[in-house]
Amino acid sequence: MNFTIVIPARLNSSRLPRKALLLLKGKPMIARVVETALSVGALRVVVATDSVEISAALADYPIICVMTDPMLASGTDRIAAAVAELGLADSELVVNLQGDEPLTPPACVRQLAELLHATPDAALASLCAPIVEIEELFNPHVVKVVRDAQGFALYFSRAPIPWARDAFAHSRAQMPESTRYFRHIGMYAYRVGFLRAFKALSVAPLEHAESLEQLRALYHGYRIVLAPANAPVHAGVDTQADVERVLALLG
Repeated sequence: MNFTIVIPARLNSSRLPRKALLLLKGKPMIARVVETALSVGALRVVVATDSVEISAALADYPIICVMTDPMLASGTDRIAAAVAELGLADSELVVNLQGDEPLTPPACVRQLAELLHATPDAALASLCAPIVEIEELFNPHVVKVVRDAQGFALYFSRAPIPWARDAFAHSRAQMPESTRYFRHIGMYAYRVGFLRAFKALSVAPLEHAESLEQLRALYHGYRIVLAPANAPVHAGVDTQADVERVLALLG
């Protein structure tokens, strides 16, 4: 099984300027992400960036840097642009490793590629994790997912889904004992053919309502397979508080 890891990395960030180049224990954050990618065993590692500074910071690594338009709307668009530049075939697999997630377990990156490879009916693969705290279940910043018997996504929502009608009619202070809940972990593997098609898909009403890009794929009939992550996945870096959390975890 061969696959490509693409790391989208913008220089500018509204909440944390130039965060890709922030030093974490003396090393730029994007370099730590690249080192994770190189440890996974992918055919190639690609950084899709809008910045010559980011490219220069990675000059000593055995990777490919692809310069992309700074006006691209999302990381998915940046990955699609890189894939087009590289001329990858529609059947090839691409794993999206976010440039602001320096603590991503390599095992989860490989898990994504293996999951998509093993599921020919899926256009995308992603991961999830059990929700065990009621506060997390009702937190709209935590995206929930429900799956069918084969692991394909039925729906993603910021609301608690499925709604445990009888349990919540009695109390919303504790997790229902008879219902399992999963949060979505925003890591993806794609078939290149989907990435080529994605840019032509219209924004879905469900996507607009929930502000969740993955609903565009479901709305237009693409299948997303999910599996529970085989290692804990830490949140990415968006704020200075996140930087301090990562530094503490790095030791």
